[in-house]
Amino acid sequence: MERILHDLRLSEAITPFGVGAVVDVRGESLIAPDTSWWDRRAAREIHCERLVLRLGGGVLKQPPAHAGRAGRETAHLVYWRFPTWRFCERCTTLSRGSGRNKGRWTNQCECGGMLVPMRYVAVCERGSHIQDVPWFRWAHRGTDSGVTEEVRFCRAYKELKFLRSAQRGEGLASLRIHCNGCRRSRPLSDLVLTDSLQRDGIRCGGTQPWEETDTAVRCDHPLRAVQRGATSNYIADRISALDIPEERPPSAEQADRIRSHVYFEKVVADNGGPQAEMVSGWIAAELGVTADEVLSLAAGGDPADDKPLLDLKDGEWAAFLKKLEGGRDRSDGDFVVDGWRTPEESEWPSALTDRLPAIGQVRRVREVRALRRFQRHSADADFVTVDLGPDRKRKPVYPAVEMFGEGIFLRFDESRLVEWENQPDVRARAGILMARRESAPWAAGLDVPEPRFVALHTIAHLLIRRLAFASGYASASLQERVYANTDRPDRTAGILIYTAAGDAQGTLGGLVRLGEPDKLIPLLMAALNDADVCSNDPVCIESDRQGSSSLNLSACHGCALISETSCETANRLLDRQLVLGGGTVTGLLDQVLDQARRSPAAHPKES
Repeated sequence: MERILHDLRLSEAITPFGVGAVVDVRGESLIAPDTSWWDRRAAREIHCERLVLRLGGGVLKQPPAHAGRAGRETAHLVYWRFPTWRFCERCTTLSRGSGRNKGRWTNQCECGGMLVPMRYVAVCERGSHIQDVPWFRWAHRGTDSGVTEEVRFCRAYKELKFLRSAQRGEGLASLRIHCNGCRRSRPLSDLVLTDSLQRDGIRCGGTQPWEETDTAVRCDHPLRAVQRGATSNYIADRISALDIPEERPPSAEQADRIRSHVYFEKVVADNGGPQAEMVSGWIAAELGVTADEVLSLAAGGDPADDKPLLDLKDGEWAAFLKKLEGGRDRSDGDFVVDGWRTPEESEWPSALTDRLPAIGQVRRVREVRALRRFQRHSADADFVTVDLGPDRKRKPVYPAVEMFGEGIFLRFDESRLVEWENQPDVRARAGILMARRESAPWAAGLDVPEPRFVALHTIAHLLIRRLAFASGYASASLQERVYANTDRPDRTAGILIYTAAGDAQGTLGGLVRLGEPDKLIPLLMAALNDADVCSNDPVCIESDRQGSSSLNLSACHGCALISETSCETANRLLDRQLVLGGGTVTGLLDQVLDQARRSPAAHPKES
């Protein structure tokens, strides 16, 4: 094993260069093996109980890192060379895993030319396995008349050539694998045909490139030849959590009060009978809840949620609410938030201040990001865990990094949100995205595009675009975290915009200083003013089919889209009409700009 000296940022070891990813480094193609190959002593453990709990147990480990210049004994990450088939740029000879020179790996052919990794690899359509295309076998297969007995039993393993022929036009038809032994020649255009590998008798090996073949499991799913750099070859499932004191949501505290009531056991014992209905009414009247809530809890109506991200957000939402009520935060630690109440009587439009009762200046926050699993080819494929070690009794190790930063938190008024989102035109508009999300199997992992989520998500994007001018951070450095769900025991309605860096110094205050109401509200007004007219209007505002799988409505690069790495849903589920209104749709902040324009004192201020 020979080291390639190449530095990565810690966050890149999670994604895009995380476990299972195929990457190009200094002219070579590599793949990252699972965490069982890591030097466990060099990988520092990261503590975040909230995240570990949602992952179902395990250990969070930071990839081995160094500060300064790398040396022979420096902690490092292991990468495997993949694909192993390469061709020479000079003599075009095709070879597999060759290039040994006195015990050292070399990337040169015997003729002195450089060896280049083959462009295509084979990916399992459903099993998320990946392997080399067996080029010698493939070159001597096919359904045409050229597959003679001499071709079928050819043994000229070192006579393969990778040829380019301008006489055959452009594209894959001009690229051929040629055998000098039997004179068989086959174009790469045959490789990418549907089920081409299946017809040639090439089957999935059931492993990842770094796994031993004796660990393979039977896989009957077909293989497909794809370019090794295709984005579908690696679909990472990353999860992040804010390291905050785990606060119990109000619904959990209410459930505890109901369970601890002296008469609750009688409701459980009667199991839905007439006595249970009567006693549940007594409990409900005493505790200020409904009888249905008592009966549901007695019947075990506290369903577990299988979405760890939403579970994480429930705790974060409860923690933010507690911080907002406390005013100035003089505590220490990694979660410091100053709470502000929006002035009830101010020069700003009431249509905005009534819907935005509280703002939080997040002076310090710690975020832990972890890679949970990955899949290949499509969102329907099986997931592969990041720890494939043989010792199943050992706790799985998840790659993780910790980030320190600052941010701004906006809480929206629940009662006004409910009043708005119950309007038929609003629900019909959001229903368009609901139907498209359900019809796209890969989109099942996205948030449910209910009206409040689409509106708050779009507001977060608009504000990020404006903050990029005022905070000193590029928009790609800002992240969003949207709290907007109605199907939770505690409804959420807020957004967090933050930036984080991978060292203990965190960030420099350019974002958090804008969290005071007299600075943030003008910025939000300016963001709405920017979004009122898009450079692509009227096409954009009248559109209801934009983005991948048409999962955006009135939103494009001219108005609402930001860097995909900053967005939780990769620039999907956005709509300006649900924010500012349009046509027959009433926007959440529909009257804000009209009120501002009628009042000179409340005109949006540029920052």
